[in-house]
Amino acid sequence: MAALNRESIRSAVTHALIGESESLPPPERADAFGRFFAKFGDARVVLLGEATHGTSEFYRARAAITRELVAHHGFAIVAVEADWPDAARIDRYVRHHAPKDDSAEAFARFPTWMWRNVEVMDFLNWLRDHNARRPAESRVSFHGLDVYSLGASIGAVVDYLDQVDPEAAKAARRRYACLTPWQDAPAIYGRAVLRGQQKPCEDEATEQLIDLLSRRLDYMRSDGEAFFDAAQNARVVRAAEEYYRLMYRGSRESWNLRDRHMFNTLQALLKHRGPGAKAVVWAHNSHIGNAAATAMGWAGEFNIGELCRTAFGDDAALIGFGTDRGSVAAASDWDHPMEIKTVLPAREDSYEYAFRRSGLQRSLTNWREPRKRSLAEVLSEPMLERAIGVVYRPDTEFLSHYFEAVLAEQFDAYVWFEETQAVTPLPGGRPHEAPDTYPFGL
Repeated sequence: MAALNRESIRSAVTHALIGESESLPPPERADAFGRFFAKFGDARVVLLGEATHGTSEFYRARAAITRELVAHHGFAIVAVEADWPDAARIDRYVRHHAPKDDSAEAFARFPTWMWRNVEVMDFLNWLRDHNARRPAESRVSFHGLDVYSLGASIGAVVDYLDQVDPEAAKAARRRYACLTPWQDAPAIYGRAVLRGQQKPCEDEATEQLIDLLSRRLDYMRSDGEAFFDAAQNARVVRAAEEYYRLMYRGSRESWNLRDRHMFNTLQALLKHRGPGAKAVVWAHNSHIGNAAATAMGWAGEFNIGELCRTAFGDDAALIGFGTDRGSVAAASDWDHPMEIKTVLPAREDSYEYAFRRSGLQRSLTNWREPRKRSLAEVLSEPMLERAIGVVYRPDTEFLSHYFEAVLAEQFDAYVWFEETQAVTPLPGGRPHEAPDTYPFGL
């Protein structure tokens, strides 16, 4: 009887999808694809997900949607699941700011393919061209939300203070001296604290942030953008110090700290850009969907999607992405080489399988509007959903990559690709004869 009930639920979901989903053009036809998402242009924050960290169609679709929102609906912030200092290099490129005088490359650490890929490069070039036609103060910015850049953020804070306040820079070096021996291996710092081999550096990181913020009026007189960047890097240092201590206590605490930091960064960006600012967020489904409607939320974890739903209500649009099969860029374990892996067809007890049975190659299913209440009701039965990050383990896919969720409460809409292909990674460094402003090799 239970098996029959599950099959009837799957059939009802598939039937609803056939009747309510809109067929989409290929995302390479960016203008045509993006127009289907004009209906979300009234939101203040649009969060665009992905079911993997290495699928070309997801990146191209998010680029097309973002182009529509930027060009026609007043969105001026693109915030992504990436480190703040790396994204800041990209921001200087897309907003036509002078590159910093350093040799660092953006997104040069694992997983390099997640942002150093042809699909992202194409979008950034479009964004740079779009900004070239706009006044400097209204250009669209590009930012990272994540927490992993301990060493780079320490360096950015000290470099800023060297330029504006050398005495304060000396004080920052003294405070950060607690962390600098560990800045290239922060996970080892967290383990050393846990074992009592290293005292926590929380007080020093917090003291430096407070000191920097206490001088904001003086520092902002010369360059408000530079101060905002430095202050955010100081926030990253404080959050990263805590994150690497918590990661050994359990995944729940460190996950919640990370997503709280990403949400706070988004709020800071909206405040910095002024009243009425609107943002597009690119991150994994597991971050931008409402965690309260998933197994992770039922276990005590929250995410940026849930926090946005609480803070912005209907002014936040949460859009998930999914696929059935194809290929993906991923590793077999953390910090292992990238491989092009085959994505297995979805399990029969999953939402992805129901979408596959709809027969739609590409589709948008939207239940955000009140008139779609019946569709939302059909999608309110818990089913399995797949999540592939930078690591993909097909041999243990059920245990490693599936979780239970209620799709109607997790997202406001869902973008479906029946078959997808891996992203195309970019090589390291700057291509031959590329300009000095080339974003990934500044």
